[in-house]
Amino acid sequence: MKLTLQLRRSLLSYLPYLLISSLSFPAVSAAPQNRQPTIRFVRNPDPAPDFNLTALDGKALTLAGSKGKVILLNFWATWCGPCRAEIPDLIELQNKYKERLQILGLVVDDDDQDAIKEFTEKFGINYPVALATNDIRMQYGGIVALPTSFVLDAEGRIVQKHEGLRDPVLYETEIRALLGLPIGNVKVETFEDAGQIFLKNADRATELPGVDLSKLTPEQKISALHKFNAQTCNCGCTFTLAQCRIYDRDCQISKAATSKIIAALARHTPPKPAAPPASSPRDKEK
Repeated sequence: MKLTLQLRRSLLSYLPYLLISSLSFPAVSAAPQNRQPTIRFVRNPDPAPDFNLTALDGKALTLAGSKGKVILLNFWATWCGPCRAEIPDLIELQNKYKERLQILGLVVDDDDQDAIKEFTEKFGINYPVALATNDIRMQYGGIVALPTSFVLDAEGRIVQKHEGLRDPVLYETEIRALLGLPIGNVKVETFEDAGQIFLKNADRATELPGVDLSKLTPEQKISALHKFNAQTCNCGCTFTLAQCRIYDRDCQISKAATSKIIAALARHTPPKPAAPPASSPRDKEK
C-alpha cells in the first residue's frame, strides 16, 4: 500500500515497532521496549560489481552513472508477488529522494522486454529498469530469492543486502542514514561481511547456517571451518561447502558433508578430566 508523506512521518515516530529483522543475518534489531532500534551496515564494505546494460528506455545503465548517489539495486520479476507489492513504495522513495538516491531495477527470470516495458508503464515505475544477465546475477551471489535488494553507499560499496519483501520504513531509514539525514533514535551498527553479502567472504564466517559446531573444541572448530572453505560441494553449485551453506541452506549435500567433517573431528575430542571425589566429613576432621 502506498504511503503518503503524512503517514510516513507518522510511521517514523514508531520506528521501534515497525523496523523488521532479516531471517538469517539481521539488518535491524527492533526488539523489546527498552531497547534502541538498530540498523546495521557492513564494516569496510566491498565495491559493488559494475555492469553495462541497456535500460528499457534505450539508455545505458551502469552503477558508475549514479556515482555520488545512494543506490538501491533491486532484483525482481514481473511475476513475483512480493516484488509487485513493494513497487509503489520504491516509486515513492525515488520521488522523495530523487536528487540523492537512485533506484535501479534489474529483472530476472523474464526476457520478454515488451511485456516488461508494458508492466513498468502500467505501474508508473520512475526509475531505470533493465534485464539482468546470468553473469550479473552470479556476481551478486546468485539471487536465490526475489525480491533481493542491495544498498550501496555514495561510493558504490554494498553496505547491506535484503531478501524478500521489506517494510519501506527500513529502506528509508537506511537511505537517510547514508545521506547523513536525521533518523530519530535509531542506532547504526556495523558488522563484518562473512558471506552475507559476497560469498567470497565466507572464509571469514565463524558460524554457518545449519551447521552445529558446539561439540567441537576451539581448535577443532578452526580446523572444521578451514575444511569447509577448502572443500567443494558436490551438489553442482561449484561453491565451497561454506559458501554453499550460505547460498543454499536447504542443500542436503553440503549439510551432510559438513556434518561428516564435524563427526570425524569430534571422535578425537579428548575426554574431560574426571572431577576429584568429594571429601567426606571425616576427611575434613583429619
